[in-house]
Parts: sequence; C-alpha cells; structure tokens
Amino acid sequence: MGHGHHEIEVKQEQFVFSPKAKRFSIILMVLGLILTGIGIATMDNHSENHNSTTVAAASHETHGEATVHGEEHGTAASASHEEEHGNVPNEKFGPRVVFHHQDKPASTRIWANMLIVGYFFLMISLTAVMWYAIQYVANAGWSSSIKRVPEAIMTFIPVAFVILMIALFMGKNEIYHWVHYEHLGLKPGDAGYDKVLVGKSGFLNSNMLFIFPTVLVVIWYVMMRKLRSLSVAEDNATKGDSSFFKKSISFSAGFAVLFGFTISVVAWLLIMSVDAHWYSTIFGFYNFVTHWVTMITIMAFIVAYLKKEGYLGIVTNEHMHDLGKFMFAFTVFWAYLWLSQYLLIWYAQIPEEMAYYQIRFEDYKANFLGNFFMCFCIPFLGLLMRSAKRNRYVLAIIGSIMIIGHYHDVWLMVTPGVFGTGMTFGFMEIGMLLLVGGIFMWWVFTALTKRGLIAVNHPFLEESVHHDVGV
Repeated sequence: MGHGHHEIEVKQEQFVFSPKAKRFSIILMVLGLILTGIGIATMDNHSENHNSTTVAAASHETHGEATVHGEEHGTAASASHEEEHGNVPNEKFGPRVVFHHQDKPASTRIWANMLIVGYFFLMISLTAVMWYAIQYVANAGWSSSIKRVPEAIMTFIPVAFVILMIALFMGKNEIYHWVHYEHLGLKPGDAGYDKVLVGKSGFLNSNMLFIFPTVLVVIWYVMMRKLRSLSVAEDNATKGDSSFFKKSISFSAGFAVLFGFTISVVAWLLIMSVDAHWYSTIFGFYNFVTHWVTMITIMAFIVAYLKKEGYLGIVTNEHMHDLGKFMFAFTVFWAYLWLSQYLLIWYAQIPEEMAYYQIRFEDYKANFLGNFFMCFCIPFLGLLMRSAKRNRYVLAIIGSIMIIGHYHDVWLMVTPGVFGTGMTFGFMEIGMLLLVGGIFMWWVFTALTKRGLIAVNHPFLEESVHHDVGV
C-alpha cells in the first residue's frame, strides 16, 4: 500500500560537528584507553593460562622455540589424544608448529588485538566503498539522499590500515606460526618439517604478508579517491549534467569487480592464515558479509543521528525502513554462511578442517554460541517486525549488539589460532574497540563537515526524495 507523495523542499545542508558529539567521541577514546590499559596491566595473568591442546603429540626443537608433531610419536599418541579431544589432525596432513604459551611474549595480545581492530575498521571502510559502488552500478535512486554517509566512512581507510600495519610489523612472528616456521629453515627429514606450510610458502611468506595487503589497499584507496572526485565534480556541475554520474557508474563497476575478486586474498592472508593448516572455500566471502552488515548498521546509526540533529530533511522513515531491512536481510545471510561453513566441516569430519572448529567449540564454547546469539538471534528477532526497522531507538539497541557481535566474530577467528586455549574477551578487547571506535567517529564526522550533506545534482535525488517502500 503506497503512502502518496508530498512536497519536500530540497535544499543544501551543512553538517556541524557539535561539541556534544565531540565530547562523546573523546569519552569513547578515553574510556577505550583506560580499559586497554587495564587489559595490558592484567594480561600476564591471562597469558599463564595459554596452552597448546590442539597439538596431538609434542617434541621440542633444540632451541626450544616451537612445538611440532614428530614422526617418533606416531599414531599411538594421536590415538590417545583423539580419545580426549575427538578427530584431530595427524602427521598425514603435516605436523603443527605451535608456540608454547610460555614462549608467547605478553605483548602478543596487544599486537593480536591491534590486528583485529585494524582489520575490522579497514573492512568496514572498504565495504562502504563497495556499498557506494553498488548503488551506482544498480542505478539505485533511494540511497542518493544518504550518499554522503558512506563517502565519509570510506575516508577512514588509511587510518585503519596504519593500525593494521603496526600490528603486522610488531607482532607477525607471534601471531602467525608460519612466519616463525619460515625462519626455522627446516629441510625434508628434519624433525618438525611441515609439508603443508612448505606447500603454501609461495603465498604464505613474510614478503607477501606486507606486499599483498599494501598493494591492494593502495589500489582500492586510489579508486575510492577517484569516486569521491567524481562526486565532487558532480556537485559542481551544472544542473542536468549527468556526465559525471555516468563516469561514476563505469568506475564503480570496475571497483566492484576488482574488489569482489581480491578481498578474499586479504582475508586469507591476514586472518585465515592464523590457522595455516585449515582452509575454507567461503572464508573470504564470509568475512566480507560480517563487515558488510556491520557497515550498514553503522551507516544507519549515522543517518539516524543526523535526523535527530535536524539534518537530512529529505530522508524519511522509508529510508530508515530500507536500512533496517538491509540489516535484517544480511543478518540472515550471515547466519546462512556461518552455518554453511560450520555444518559441512562438522558433518564431513575431515581432520585438517575439524581442527579449526574443535578448539572454538570445545574450548571457546561460550564465545562460539554467544557469537551466533549476538550476530543472528538477537537481530533476527529484534528486527523482525516492520515497526522495529523504523524505530531509531530499536535500531540503536539492536545495532550496538550487532557491532559488538561482529567484532567478537573477528576476535574468534583470530584468538584461538594465535593463543590456543585460555583467552577471554576482556578489558583490552573492549578497550581497543572503544578507542578506535572513538577515533572512527571523530574522523567520519569531521569528513561529513567538509561538504554539503545533500547531493543536489545527483540525477536520482528526486526519486530518493519521494522514496516509498510501498507497504
């Protein structure tokens, strides 16, 4: 049932980053610093709990740096451990090189969490570019009234990338056991020789760890800057000039194809390789979707805030309804991918695949189940009703849970592979999320002040002004 059209005056608006919003972002940063400091001060207590229970049988290297599957331990040790922990990898799939908990410097937790938070916000910023590109490729008119929001979010790419690179530079040896193995220089026949890691060494090596992400992020960033420059040119063009709009469509199509094919490479290299013997054919796409739905949630937050402050006069409940529907729809899609990845591996019980879920389900069960609860159950039930998708207070509550849940999702991808068992989602994890979240808020809101909030020369703006979901 349509709602009919009514006249809405289209006029340019200039966002002002209010002192109240600035204080809130500073509070987030300060609180994040405090919680991170508490986490750092207490992390030695946590690190004593780490152990490598995922290793079936262990033998020490002469220099005491690594633990491996050794041939001399054979099937007997694997069989006895299998009775305790189920279907585990064995020498058939290559030995495991895993740090003992006492060999992990306490600082590893800092670098691992910097990796998580940097990757999380980098992917959010990149998926904002993807959102922006898809709107052009799809000739979507409804979203033209809120296009400044993803344009502001995508400017955070370099900040998040710097955080990520610091984590890789400082902590790569402790985060990725294949980096440590690379330095051992083992030959076939040596105790601890790992044919799986050797087979992947063309991709999993220290040079690729820095070169691949840097090259791809630079390419994506340059393309993002081009899209923004076309948007600026469109703003300054004469009324009715659609040439820059058409160029944006072509360039967006190129970005969407390139990003769609290459984002998995970054996910494989930075996140999946934490568990280097494990692999999933949908891991890259799963990573994209978990950040995609998070980005849409953040975008809905910003639009709702701008409306509350009296901006975006052309944005109505119809637009908020659509953002709420996207949050709901991709929550369901995330759950589909989550279950597909888990169920097939659980059903097949292939040892080298089972290892990934075994430690997460057996030793991180509360996190594992809580992750599904925060990322699917709560948002699915909370956003099921039509009225909930139009209520900014409901969106704020459900959206906050979703953001924390998907951040925790990335944490669960990384932490068990780095530390083994015994880690908790504690002060440092929450602190770093709040700290970088506060920086993100300040950065994005500052970006919003640089240009008018309304894309007055966008050819589909009139369609967006009269957008009606029809129900």
